[in-house]
Amino acid sequence: MCKFRVITPICFAVALIMGGVSTAGFAAKPISASAPASKSAAQGNVKHFVLRTNIADGRLVYEDERGNADPDLKVQVGDTVEIAIASKEGAEHDITFPDLKVESKRFSGASGPTTLRFVASRAGEFPYFCSVAGHKEAGMEGKLIVTAAGAQAPAPAPAAHGDVGGVEPASAHGGMDGHAMPMPIVYAASPAPALPAKADAVSIAGDPSAVPAPIGDRAPQTLKYRIETDEVTGKLDDGTTFTYWTFDKQVPGPMLRARVGDTVELTLANAPTSKMNHSIDLHAVMGGMGGGGDTQVAPGQQKTITFKPMHPGLYVYHCATPLVPEHIAAGMYGMILVEPQGGLPKVDKEYYVMQGEIYTNKPFGSHVHQQVDMAKLSAEQPEYYVFNGAVGSLTKTHKLVADVGQTVRVYFGVGGPNKMSSFHIIGGVFDTVYEEGSLSGVKHDVQTTIVPPGGAAIVEMKMQYPGKYMLVDHALTRAGKGLVGLLEVQGKADPVVYHVGAAQ
Repeated sequence: MCKFRVITPICFAVALIMGGVSTAGFAAKPISASAPASKSAAQGNVKHFVLRTNIADGRLVYEDERGNADPDLKVQVGDTVEIAIASKEGAEHDITFPDLKVESKRFSGASGPTTLRFVASRAGEFPYFCSVAGHKEAGMEGKLIVTAAGAQAPAPAPAAHGDVGGVEPASAHGGMDGHAMPMPIVYAASPAPALPAKADAVSIAGDPSAVPAPIGDRAPQTLKYRIETDEVTGKLDDGTTFTYWTFDKQVPGPMLRARVGDTVELTLANAPTSKMNHSIDLHAVMGGMGGGGDTQVAPGQQKTITFKPMHPGLYVYHCATPLVPEHIAAGMYGMILVEPQGGLPKVDKEYYVMQGEIYTNKPFGSHVHQQVDMAKLSAEQPEYYVFNGAVGSLTKTHKLVADVGQTVRVYFGVGGPNKMSSFHIIGGVFDTVYEEGSLSGVKHDVQTTIVPPGGAAIVEMKMQYPGKYMLVDHALTRAGKGLVGLLEVQGKADPVVYHVGAAQ
């Protein structure tokens, strides 16, 4: 079994999911994964359990009829175990007993409930969990306890106040309004077979020039935004595909723009074709876990929040559905710019760039359909580093362009979920840097600026010489794993600024 340890990520209270005990050699007899067993198939007593999946205290869980999370299921040898299970929050799940070699079919809010039946033929404690990638790590794990006929099942140890099923509470008070976002981390390899690259993959690379128009000097207004979450088969690299989870089918999600004092009405819709629930947490929002606690949206549904941006600056938003790092690493991040009263200084060009990392089961450069590797994600060992979602997104698919004499502003953020960036443009110096996305923290003449995961910066450069300028993270090994962008500047060369050869 996997071993777990507690870590405490920034921005979230952390709850630890404890692993169940596995006993090898259990011989289980599956009866049916979807229909009741016949009378002749049943053995001993029929023990009936009703479970539903849900999001509770920031975790994905199985709940029993009393609302207990990931309950122990207690039976005796020879009993027929019957589990009726449904998806309350709407996402796709299953329930798997690996040591028994039985599992349910996949079910969701759209498909309705399913029933799993099998005979418990040997005593022991056996784990059950959801086999959908990331769901076990997000909390969907419990135990089946099988005792010999007539024996007493061991009583579970009493839980501390706020604990549910052996899980540490998100905080002394269970988190903020029950929406704390714990991130249980598993350390175990989960090898998956190589799959061929998908022929129907599309580009998800966000266009860096897709920046909303400057707001300027105007009175506060009510702005309405609608974003759809979609699960998209996208092009990760030449000959390589990946299943992205996206805001509006692009990485990063669309840039939002408002001013201090505006009222923003944001509707988040989850595509009917999605298998996962999704949500949005905006770092610019005060209260409601940034909106993440109130926008957990099932496939085919939508929810709306309204907020007033109160602090000027450049802020990251991301999905806040368990397992949060998995959703972010799959591409669910973007930014919102909140302009101050009167707006920002005018520049000639504005661009939108975000950095992220992708954790895949096959090495960088493999011509396959890459799948998420949860062990690499938990160990923070990405195979790919990307600007705007994909290798080549800012060199082949899109480019930043400018003319000599123009001032370029880059809105830069790090989706992460784990690695900071040492953002640098080879061949240039930042004339102005708004550190950490704060419009009150201005520096000048900066070579490289550090941006943490979940953070942002605004950089400006007046282009004084033509040529190609490379966008990189100055942790330069990452350039060999996909992290390179291109700014092309056209115009007349000034030999006073730069020329090849001796001084003239």
